[in-house]
Amino acid sequence: MPDSFSIMTLVWREMMTLMKSGLLAVGTAAFAMLAVAGAQARTLDPAKPEDALEISKRLQCGVSEDEPAVYHWSGNIYGRSPGLRDKLLFKGEGMNIRRCVEVNDPQRGKGWRLVSREVMLMLDPKTGEVVRQWENPYTGETVEVMHIHNDPVNGRPNFARGADGSPFTLGSLREAGPYVFMPFEAPLFYTNPLTGDYQEYVGGEYHAMEIFDFGALKSDLYDSTKPTAYPMISWVRISGWAPWMKMGSRPGQMVFNAMGRKLPGGFEELPDVLKSEIRANYPIYEQAPPKDDARPNETTWTKFKLLTDKAREAAGTSGKSGEGH
Repeated sequence: MPDSFSIMTLVWREMMTLMKSGLLAVGTAAFAMLAVAGAQARTLDPAKPEDALEISKRLQCGVSEDEPAVYHWSGNIYGRSPGLRDKLLFKGEGMNIRRCVEVNDPQRGKGWRLVSREVMLMLDPKTGEVVRQWENPYTGETVEVMHIHNDPVNGRPNFARGADGSPFTLGSLREAGPYVFMPFEAPLFYTNPLTGDYQEYVGGEYHAMEIFDFGALKSDLYDSTKPTAYPMISWVRISGWAPWMKMGSRPGQMVFNAMGRKLPGGFEELPDVLKSEIRANYPIYEQAPPKDDARPNETTWTKFKLLTDKAREAAGTSGKSGEGH
Protein backbone atom coordinates (compact mmCIF):
# COMPACT_ATOMS: atom_id res chain seq x y z
CA MET A 1 0.00 0.00 0.00
CA PRO A 2 1.42 3.47 -0.90
CA ASP A 3 2.56 5.70 1.94
CA SER A 4 0.84 8.99 2.81
CA PHE A 5 3.29 11.07 0.71
CA SER A 6 2.63 8.91 -2.36
CA ILE A 7 -1.13 9.16 -1.85
CA MET A 8 -1.00 12.96 -1.63
CA THR A 9 1.31 13.17 -4.67
CA LEU A 10 -1.06 11.08 -6.81
CA VAL A 11 -4.10 13.10 -5.74
CA TRP A 12 -2.29 16.41 -6.41
CA ARG A 13 -1.30 15.30 -9.93
CA GLU A 14 -4.86 14.20 -10.63
CA MET A 15 -6.19 17.55 -9.41
CA MET A 16 -3.81 19.49 -11.67
CA THR A 17 -4.78 17.43 -14.70
CA LEU A 18 -8.46 17.93 -14.06
CA MET A 19 -8.11 21.67 -13.47
CA LYS A 20 -6.11 22.10 -16.72
CA SER A 21 -9.00 20.36 -18.49
CA GLY A 22 -11.41 22.92 -17.12
CA LEU A 23 -12.99 20.49 -14.66
CA LEU A 24 -12.61 22.79 -11.70
CA ALA A 25 -15.41 21.19 -9.69
CA VAL A 26 -13.85 17.76 -9.95
CA GLY A 27 -10.46 19.24 -9.15
CA THR A 28 -11.91 20.75 -5.99
CA ALA A 29 -13.18 17.29 -4.99
CA ALA A 30 -9.71 15.90 -5.54
CA PHE A 31 -8.29 18.60 -3.28
CA ALA A 32 -10.75 17.45 -0.61
CA MET A 33 -9.44 13.92 -1.04
CA LEU A 34 -5.94 15.26 -0.48
CA ALA A 35 -6.97 16.87 2.77
CA VAL A 36 -8.62 13.65 3.99
CA ALA A 37 -5.57 11.55 3.08
CA GLY A 38 -3.29 13.94 4.96
CA ALA A 39 -5.56 13.97 8.00
CA GLN A 40 -5.76 10.19 8.20
CA ALA A 41 -2.04 9.54 7.77
CA ARG A 42 -0.20 9.60 11.10
CA THR A 43 2.34 7.72 13.16
CA LEU A 44 0.89 5.46 15.82
CA ASP A 45 2.04 6.10 19.39
CA PRO A 46 2.60 2.93 21.47
CA ALA A 47 2.14 4.99 24.66
CA LYS A 48 -1.54 5.55 23.79
CA PRO A 49 -3.84 2.59 24.64
CA GLU A 50 -5.82 2.79 21.40
CA ASP A 51 -2.66 2.95 19.31
CA ALA A 52 -0.98 0.20 21.33
CA LEU A 53 -3.99 -2.03 20.61
CA GLU A 54 -3.73 -1.22 16.90
CA ILE A 55 0.03 -1.92 16.88
CA SER A 56 -0.59 -5.29 18.54
CA LYS A 57 -3.23 -6.09 15.94
CA ARG A 58 -0.87 -5.20 13.08
CA LEU A 59 1.75 -7.47 14.62
CA GLN A 60 -0.58 -10.44 14.91
CA CYS A 61 -3.18 -10.14 12.18
CA GLY A 62 -3.80 -9.95 8.47
CA VAL A 63 -5.09 -7.18 6.26
CA SER A 64 -8.70 -7.89 7.28
CA GLU A 65 -10.93 -10.52 8.89
CA ASP A 66 -11.41 -12.08 5.46
CA GLU A 67 -7.70 -12.16 4.51
CA PRO A 68 -5.91 -14.42 7.02
CA ALA A 69 -2.28 -13.91 7.93
CA VAL A 70 0.30 -16.71 7.83
CA TYR A 71 3.37 -16.94 10.05
CA HIS A 72 6.17 -19.32 9.06
CA TRP A 73 9.14 -20.49 11.12
CA SER A 74 12.01 -22.91 10.59
CA GLY A 75 14.62 -24.30 12.97
CA ASN A 76 16.03 -27.18 15.00
CA ILE A 77 14.59 -29.54 17.61
CA TYR A 78 16.98 -30.96 20.21
CA GLY A 79 16.76 -33.59 22.91
CA ARG A 80 18.47 -32.91 26.24
CA SER A 81 18.98 -35.74 28.72
CA PRO A 82 21.07 -35.61 31.93
CA GLY A 83 24.58 -36.95 31.47
CA LEU A 84 24.35 -37.05 27.66
CA ARG A 85 25.28 -34.64 24.89
CA ASP A 86 22.33 -32.78 23.40
CA LYS A 87 21.02 -34.53 20.28
CA LEU A 88 19.66 -32.86 17.15
CA LEU A 89 16.51 -34.92 16.73
CA PHE A 90 14.73 -33.09 13.90
CA LYS A 91 14.63 -30.07 11.71
CA GLY A 92 11.34 -28.24 12.13
CA GLU A 93 9.09 -26.40 9.66
CA GLY A 94 6.03 -24.71 11.10
CA MET A 95 3.19 -22.36 10.24
CA ASN A 96 0.24 -20.66 11.88
CA ILE A 97 -2.72 -19.38 9.86
CA ARG A 98 -4.86 -16.80 11.62
CA ARG A 99 -7.45 -14.10 11.43
CA CYS A 100 -8.36 -11.34 13.87
CA VAL A 101 -12.06 -10.65 14.27
CA GLU A 102 -13.71 -7.54 15.67
CA VAL A 103 -15.41 -7.91 19.04
CA ASN A 104 -17.58 -5.43 20.90
CA ASP A 105 -18.04 -4.94 24.62
CA PRO A 106 -20.72 -2.67 26.13
CA GLN A 107 -18.22 -1.07 28.50
CA ARG A 108 -14.88 -1.39 26.68
CA GLY A 109 -15.99 -0.73 23.12
CA LYS A 110 -14.39 -2.30 20.06
CA GLY A 111 -11.53 -4.77 20.28
CA TRP A 112 -10.18 -7.79 18.45
CA ARG A 113 -9.67 -11.51 19.01
CA LEU A 114 -7.25 -13.91 17.36
CA VAL A 115 -8.40 -17.28 15.97
CA SER A 116 -5.80 -19.61 14.46
CA ARG A 117 -4.55 -23.13 13.83
CA GLU A 118 -0.99 -24.39 13.44
CA VAL A 119 1.17 -27.16 11.99
CA MET A 120 4.80 -28.03 12.72
CA LEU A 121 6.54 -30.85 10.88
CA MET A 122 9.43 -32.98 12.14
CA LEU A 123 11.95 -33.37 9.32
CA ASP A 124 14.95 -35.65 9.00
CA PRO A 125 18.02 -33.52 9.89
CA LYS A 126 20.02 -34.95 6.97
CA THR A 127 17.48 -35.38 4.17
CA GLY A 128 14.90 -32.73 5.07
CA GLU A 129 12.12 -35.27 4.44
CA VAL A 130 9.00 -35.55 6.62
CA VAL A 131 9.58 -38.24 9.25
CA ARG A 132 6.79 -40.84 9.53
CA GLN A 133 8.45 -43.43 11.75
CA TRP A 134 11.35 -42.66 14.01
CA GLU A 135 13.87 -44.77 15.86
CA ASN A 136 14.15 -43.18 19.28
CA PRO A 137 17.89 -42.83 20.00
CA TYR A 138 17.27 -42.91 23.75
CA THR A 139 15.20 -46.12 23.86
CA GLY A 140 15.94 -47.87 20.57
CA GLU A 141 12.19 -48.25 19.94
CA THR A 142 10.65 -47.25 16.61
CA VAL A 143 7.59 -45.05 17.07
CA GLU A 144 5.00 -43.29 14.91
CA VAL A 145 5.65 -39.55 14.70
CA MET A 146 2.76 -37.24 15.55
CA HIS A 147 3.48 -33.91 13.93
CA ILE A 148 2.14 -30.87 15.71
CA HIS A 149 -1.29 -29.96 14.33
CA ASN A 150 -3.31 -27.97 16.82
CA ASP A 151 -6.77 -26.68 16.00
CA PRO A 152 -7.65 -24.20 17.30
CA VAL A 153 -5.05 -21.97 18.93
CA ASN A 154 -7.17 -18.95 19.81
CA GLY A 155 -6.61 -15.86 21.92
CA ARG A 156 -8.69 -13.84 24.34
CA PRO A 157 -10.32 -10.56 23.25
CA ASN A 158 -8.13 -7.47 23.48
CA PHE A 159 -9.45 -3.98 24.22
CA ALA A 160 -7.89 -0.56 24.72
CA ARG A 161 -9.10 -0.77 28.33
CA GLY A 162 -9.26 -3.73 30.68
CA ALA A 163 -12.36 -4.72 32.64
CA ASP A 164 -10.99 -2.70 35.55
CA GLY A 165 -10.36 0.34 33.35
CA SER A 166 -6.59 -0.17 33.13
CA PRO A 167 -5.05 0.85 29.77
CA PHE A 168 -3.77 -1.67 27.24
CA THR A 169 0.02 -1.50 27.14
CA LEU A 170 2.93 -3.06 25.26
CA GLY A 171 5.20 -3.38 28.26
CA SER A 172 7.93 -5.32 26.51
CA LEU A 173 8.17 -2.98 23.50
CA ARG A 174 11.63 -1.51 22.90
CA GLU A 175 12.70 0.84 20.13
CA ALA A 176 16.24 0.76 18.73
CA GLY A 177 16.98 3.05 15.79
CA PRO A 178 14.54 2.19 12.98
CA TYR A 179 13.47 -1.05 14.68
CA VAL A 180 10.87 -2.16 17.22
CA PHE A 181 11.46 -5.25 19.37
CA MET A 182 8.81 -7.03 21.42
CA PRO A 183 9.83 -10.14 23.42
CA PHE A 184 7.18 -12.26 25.15
CA GLU A 185 7.83 -15.11 27.59
CA ALA A 186 5.07 -17.59 28.42
CA PRO A 187 5.88 -19.75 31.49
CA LEU A 188 3.49 -22.71 31.35
CA PHE A 189 2.54 -24.86 34.33
CA TYR A 190 -0.84 -26.56 34.34
CA THR A 191 -2.64 -29.87 34.67
CA ASN A 192 -1.35 -32.43 32.20
CA PRO A 193 -4.28 -34.05 30.34
CA LEU A 194 -2.34 -37.32 30.04
CA THR A 195 -1.88 -37.92 33.77
CA GLY A 196 -4.27 -38.44 36.65
CA ASP A 197 -6.33 -36.37 39.05
CA TYR A 198 -3.71 -36.21 41.79
CA GLN A 199 -0.96 -34.16 40.14
CA GLU A 200 -0.89 -31.63 42.95
CA TYR A 201 0.19 -34.48 45.24
CA VAL A 202 2.47 -36.61 43.08
CA GLY A 203 3.46 -34.24 40.27
CA GLY A 204 3.20 -34.74 36.54
CA GLU A 205 1.97 -31.28 35.56
CA TYR A 206 2.80 -29.88 32.15
CA HIS A 207 5.76 -27.57 32.67
CA ALA A 208 7.26 -25.62 29.78
CA MET A 209 8.44 -22.22 28.61
CA GLU A 210 7.61 -20.65 25.25
CA ILE A 211 9.39 -17.49 24.08
CA PHE A 212 8.21 -15.31 21.20
CA ASP A 213 10.44 -12.44 20.07
CA PHE A 214 9.08 -10.08 17.40
CA GLY A 215 11.06 -7.54 15.39
CA ALA A 216 9.72 -4.99 12.91
CA LEU A 217 10.55 -1.68 11.27
CA LYS A 218 8.92 1.36 12.85
CA SER A 219 7.99 2.57 9.38
CA ASP A 220 6.07 -0.66 8.84
CA LEU A 221 4.48 -1.07 12.25
CA TYR A 222 3.58 2.52 13.14
CA ASP A 223 2.31 3.80 9.77
CA SER A 224 -1.45 4.31 10.07
CA THR A 225 -1.93 4.08 6.28
CA LYS A 226 -0.89 0.42 6.35
CA PRO A 227 -3.50 -2.15 7.45
CA THR A 228 -0.91 -4.59 8.81
CA ALA A 229 2.82 -5.16 9.25
CA TYR A 230 5.16 -8.02 8.34
CA PRO A 231 7.46 -8.61 11.33
CA MET A 232 10.11 -11.24 11.91
CA ILE A 233 9.77 -13.69 14.79
CA SER A 234 11.95 -16.04 16.78
CA TRP A 235 10.37 -18.84 18.78
CA VAL A 236 11.84 -21.05 21.50
CA ARG A 237 10.09 -23.83 23.41
CA ILE A 238 11.57 -25.79 26.29
CA SER A 239 9.28 -28.64 27.30
CA GLY A 240 9.10 -32.25 28.34
CA TRP A 241 9.38 -35.11 25.89
CA ALA A 242 6.58 -35.26 23.32
CA PRO A 243 4.18 -38.04 24.38
CA TRP A 244 4.43 -39.91 21.07
CA MET A 245 8.17 -40.46 21.75
CA LYS A 246 7.22 -42.97 24.50
CA MET A 247 9.92 -41.76 26.88
CA GLY A 248 7.99 -42.72 30.00
CA SER A 249 9.58 -41.32 33.14
CA ARG A 250 13.04 -40.76 31.59
CA PRO A 251 14.32 -37.34 32.65
CA GLY A 252 15.00 -34.79 29.95
CA GLN A 253 13.65 -32.01 27.79
CA MET A 254 13.03 -30.95 24.23
CA VAL A 255 14.39 -27.62 23.01
CA PHE A 256 12.82 -26.01 19.95
CA ASN A 257 14.61 -23.04 18.36
CA ALA A 258 13.25 -21.39 15.22
CA MET A 259 13.01 -18.11 13.33
CA GLY A 260 10.58 -16.86 10.71
CA ARG A 261 8.24 -14.08 9.67
CA LYS A 262 4.73 -13.13 8.68
CA LEU A 263 4.40 -13.86 4.96
CA PRO A 264 3.10 -11.11 2.63
CA GLY A 265 2.17 -13.85 0.15
CA GLY A 266 0.20 -15.88 2.70
CA PHE A 267 -0.13 -19.66 2.42
CA GLU A 268 1.32 -19.84 -1.10
CA GLU A 269 4.61 -18.39 0.16
CA LEU A 270 5.23 -21.33 2.53
CA PRO A 271 7.99 -23.85 1.70
CA ASP A 272 6.85 -26.66 -0.58
CA VAL A 273 7.31 -29.30 2.12
CA LEU A 274 4.72 -27.56 4.32
CA LYS A 275 2.26 -26.83 1.53
CA SER A 276 2.40 -30.38 0.19
CA GLU A 277 2.03 -32.04 3.60
CA ILE A 278 -0.83 -29.77 4.66
CA ARG A 279 -2.75 -30.31 1.43
CA ALA A 280 -2.23 -34.07 1.61
CA ASN A 281 -2.84 -34.72 5.31
CA TYR A 282 -4.07 -31.56 7.07
CA PRO A 283 -6.24 -29.75 4.49
CA ILE A 284 -8.23 -27.62 6.96
CA TYR A 285 -4.97 -25.88 7.90
CA GLU A 286 -4.93 -24.07 4.57
CA GLN A 287 -7.62 -21.80 6.03
CA ALA A 288 -7.98 -20.01 9.37
CA PRO A 289 -10.76 -21.11 11.77
CA PRO A 290 -14.19 -19.48 11.39
CA LYS A 291 -14.68 -16.01 12.81
CA ASP A 292 -17.02 -17.24 15.57
CA ASP A 293 -14.81 -20.15 16.66
CA ALA A 294 -15.47 -20.83 20.37
CA ARG A 295 -13.82 -24.26 20.74
CA PRO A 296 -11.28 -24.94 23.49
CA ASN A 297 -7.65 -24.72 22.42
CA GLU A 298 -5.62 -27.78 21.47
CA THR A 299 -2.04 -28.59 22.45
CA THR A 300 0.32 -31.40 21.51
CA TRP A 301 -0.80 -33.20 24.67
CA THR A 302 -4.57 -32.83 24.17
CA LYS A 303 -4.22 -33.78 20.49
CA PHE A 304 -2.21 -36.88 21.37
CA LYS A 305 -4.83 -37.89 23.95
CA LEU A 306 -7.64 -37.36 21.44
CA LEU A 307 -5.99 -39.45 18.73
CA THR A 308 -4.81 -42.18 21.12
CA ASP A 309 -8.25 -42.52 22.71
CA LYS A 310 -9.85 -42.78 19.27
CA ALA A 311 -7.36 -45.46 18.21
CA ARG A 312 -7.95 -47.46 21.40
CA GLU A 313 -11.70 -47.21 21.00
CA ALA A 314 -11.49 -48.40 17.40
CA ALA A 315 -9.28 -51.31 18.46
CA GLY A 316 -11.49 -52.19 21.44
CA THR A 317 -8.66 -51.65 23.90
CA SER A 318 -8.07 -49.32 26.83
CA GLY A 319 -5.12 -47.99 28.77
CA LYS A 320 -3.12 -50.02 31.22
CA SER A 321 -4.79 -50.54 34.57
CA GLY A 322 -2.93 -49.84 37.75
CA GLU A 323 -1.65 -52.67 39.92
CA GLY A 324 -0.37 -52.84 43.48
CA HIS A 325 -1.53 -52.43 47.02
